[in-house]
Amino acid sequence: MAKTETFPDQDALRRIGNQVRERLEADPGVYRVETDKAELFAVGDFLTAAECERLCLMVDHTARPSSLHEIGYESGFRTSYSGDLDPYDSFVKGIGRRIDDLLGLPSHIGEAIQGQRYLPGQQFKPHNDWFYTSEKYWQLERKRGGQRSWTAMAFLNDVAEGGETHFTEIGIKIEPKPGVLLVWNNALPDGRPNEATMHAGTPVIRGAKYIITKWYRTRTWK
Repeated sequence: MAKTETFPDQDALRRIGNQVRERLEADPGVYRVETDKAELFAVGDFLTAAECERLCLMVDHTARPSSLHEIGYESGFRTSYSGDLDPYDSFVKGIGRRIDDLLGLPSHIGEAIQGQRYLPGQQFKPHNDWFYTSEKYWQLERKRGGQRSWTAMAFLNDVAEGGETHFTEIGIKIEPKPGVLLVWNNALPDGRPNEATMHAGTPVIRGAKYIITKWYRTRTWK
């Protein structure tokens, strides 16, 4: 099970993981969440209040029922609304570039920024961001840029009640705080997929929850 060929892109995931980890740990504005199960970091006030407000409006404009490969919206697994923000919009490009710079990663391996909106009762059940290479969808994702390496997710608003990001294997819940950016490595230091990055968007009870997410691959994203 530990052989490199068992895990596609393992060498690239190890290399990218080392590169980003060193950069984030050297940045005084980045806080490392205390856990030995995953590499999870947070940046306070990454986005301004005005930027958060503008991004919320953009999310509303693009939001459609969320999909998840072969799992349909009607399954109840992911009941948020989501949509990719315009990658050619200068404001969106600027936000993406700041995330790229924080991680020290080239923009061409980053996916389009996705906006997500959760209304009362909506949720995203526990899942990993990395791809299960035994599933049919992997053949498509392999050609589109390979395995996901890092995730960057920013909260855009205060939520009246609920809507925490729950890392179920680590045992922590992170309350949405506008402007805060969460960043985590989807792989272990040796490049194998990290099961402990399993996380959920818990149901919103009152109010609404807005976030943006940018995922990075191991190769150019297509």
